[in-house]
Amino acid sequence: MTTGRLEAFSDGVFAIAATLLILGVHESAGPLGRSLLHIWPSYVAYGITFVTIGIIWVNHHTVFGQVDRVDRRFLLINVMFLMLVAFIPFPTGLVADHFRGSGLEPAALAYGATLTVTAVLFNTLWFYAAAGDRLLKANADRRVVSGISRSYLPGPFIYLTATLVALASPIASVIMYAAITIFYVLESSIFGRS
Repeated sequence: MTTGRLEAFSDGVFAIAATLLILGVHESAGPLGRSLLHIWPSYVAYGITFVTIGIIWVNHHTVFGQVDRVDRRFLLINVMFLMLVAFIPFPTGLVADHFRGSGLEPAALAYGATLTVTAVLFNTLWFYAAAGDRLLKANADRRVVSGISRSYLPGPFIYLTATLVALASPIASVIMYAAITIFYVLESSIFGRS
């Protein structure tokens, strides 16, 4: 099987997940001006998570630049991965809704757990395809393949660390999620040029 249909389906899920994020941004009670200022955590959560989903999409595209064909296992791994991508708006809304309250710790844990498992499945997807060049193009650039492997491996550990920080300081955890997003934007830009 070729990759075209899987890429189209995946792109659709990414688009829906990114679009669902905006549904978590809504005004609160009170005068509109004050309400719009009061919901600033929703704007920040939307922005950070939209960029995070965008980075995941770019990396998914990078993987498919090296993949020549897919098999049933790869399809199922991708479906599980996309299920988590589609779930990301839910914990994003939890963080935005509970940023100022006592519920931030479980919200930050849910957000981090979702991104950690998403990163694990993304690594599973890539390393399944790359193991023994199982699904890679015959002319796959070895430097690119090696670069993808090196740059994707730390993801689950980085997200897991930020998740565990939520147990001590949910605010620090949320700040780490933002920093991770900024890091991956910079890393992706540098990696994309080389």
